[in-house]
Amino acid sequence: MPNIRSVDAVRPAFAPGSPVQGKPSGAALTGDGACPEIDPESPLQFVINGAAGSGDADTRRELIEAALRAAGRVGELRFSRPAELALVAQQAASKAIATRTAVVAVGGDGTLNTVAQAAHVTGCAMGVVPQGTFNYFARTHGIPSDPAEAVRRLLEWTPLPVRVAAVNDRVFLVNASLGLYPELLENREAYKARFGRSRWVAFWAGSTTLLRAQRQLRLHIEQGAAARDVRTLTLFVGNNRLQLQQLGLKPQTQVEGAPGQASAAGCITAVMLRPLGTWSMFRLMLHGAMGTLGEAQSVEHFEFEHMVVRPTLAPGRRGVKVAFDGEVTRMRAPLDFRVLAKPLYLLKPRPHDAATGAMIDTAARPEGTAG
Repeated sequence: MPNIRSVDAVRPAFAPGSPVQGKPSGAALTGDGACPEIDPESPLQFVINGAAGSGDADTRRELIEAALRAAGRVGELRFSRPAELALVAQQAASKAIATRTAVVAVGGDGTLNTVAQAAHVTGCAMGVVPQGTFNYFARTHGIPSDPAEAVRRLLEWTPLPVRVAAVNDRVFLVNASLGLYPELLENREAYKARFGRSRWVAFWAGSTTLLRAQRQLRLHIEQGAAARDVRTLTLFVGNNRLQLQQLGLKPQTQVEGAPGQASAAGCITAVMLRPLGTWSMFRLMLHGAMGTLGEAQSVEHFEFEHMVVRPTLAPGRRGVKVAFDGEVTRMRAPLDFRVLAKPLYLLKPRPHDAATGAMIDTAARPEGTAG
């Protein structure tokens, strides 16, 4: 029987917010070297968002231990409270790179983002056991939504490079935004706390936020030598082809058979929503529900590799509220959005396996972006 050690969260001696590595990328997906190797004898480092001893934690523990036991593998389970998650992820990633193993994120988009930040900085391999509402990142890369199946399969996979993006010093896998979208996320969490976690609750919270939208952003946007000033309700930067396609914002250029890449040029997609009235917002919501958002006249979207955004801030305010992968924080302006040259090394099926695997959601079959 494998020696499975369950490790509760401790305070590691690492500083949070470690800077992301890599300048904006070129067309080719590059990195600092070959994909990290995995030693099957080395314990996998599981980072689990949740206090040890809770009902959910016990269920997750049993699920992971059963999969490890069946495969004859070993692992360390690190349960963490949300406030300590970044520190625990950094500790786990450092041990993973030192012992030639992978750090595995168990949770929703926020947990995946926090662990990806640590894995990207250290250069270790990363696995994913998705437990969120939409699971765009996992579905895009052929990772099963069922946690037990995800654990079983990641034990069989080898690391593959996945393109990621960043805003200032934070990696993001699915999207990053400012303006209306961070407000929508905060309202969604409040609705979930009151009514439970479901896609219908998320939809209702989003609809309510959109219909109340009034606050406008004034942004100075720089792309290379070009610059312009815009007024918008939100700036949304998408790094996940599945999410963009479901909204009707299909990237203009695509790479056949290249999961993990946003486009042939390695671009990500910016979406801006022009100020509009209540009835126009109703029409916009209808476009979104029908997956035709790209056809709405009030929506502008374009691809880019590197963009600097300078928002006009109220006197005395130096930061702006930014959302990335479902988490909301304040960042200092300007905001530097870019595709990174250094990839994330993800445990995932190879492209031909993902294309034929029955466990993949039908909606996730198109190749995904870096995220």
